[in-house]
Amino acid sequence: MYIVVNLVENPEIPFRASALGAKYEGLGTLPVSVLLESVRSLYNVGAFFRTLEAAGGAHLYLAGISATPPHAKLAKTALGADETVPWTRVGDVPALIRELQAQAVTVAAVETTATAVDVFDWRPRFPVCVLFGHEVDGVSAPVLEACDVRVRIPMLGRKSSLNVATAGGIVIYELLRQYRELHHAGRR
Repeated sequence: MYIVVNLVENPEIPFRASALGAKYEGLGTLPVSVLLESVRSLYNVGAFFRTLEAAGGAHLYLAGISATPPHAKLAKTALGADETVPWTRVGDVPALIRELQAQAVTVAAVETTATAVDVFDWRPRFPVCVLFGHEVDGVSAPVLEACDVRVRIPMLGRKSSLNVATAGGIVIYELLRQYRELHHAGRR
């Protein structure tokens, strides 16, 4: 069970892809949504709103302990994106994943596992929903099993971890890059 929240576009936050040059003209909405499973930090949730909005993404799904608007700490990092990005509160994550898959959406868990594909080698079929888990515990096992693919960000340093919102930015913008290439090649 989940609740859909429809938001009205905020005219004070214009998106003008044409101002960025021919590479982005006609691109439209990036067919990428994000699902956060129990991301505990309100600042991280706000950062996902902001990043998804900046990339022209489609939707943000919030599950488990992930906070929902309105909230001051979330709004602090979202900088208004919490008012423009469509979002949904999700109660049953596996059910949402099955619904997305039935709509031909590829669901990818961003998680470092033995079977994960490097994000820079991954060639997804759009539309895509990328799933990020709890900052410490990651994506839960039943949710991980329900996903179509596992994707990892290469970790070359000693710490081998990133802040979840930083990881989100890397993945979302890599998907924007790939979608832009497909769009211009006429292969979406």
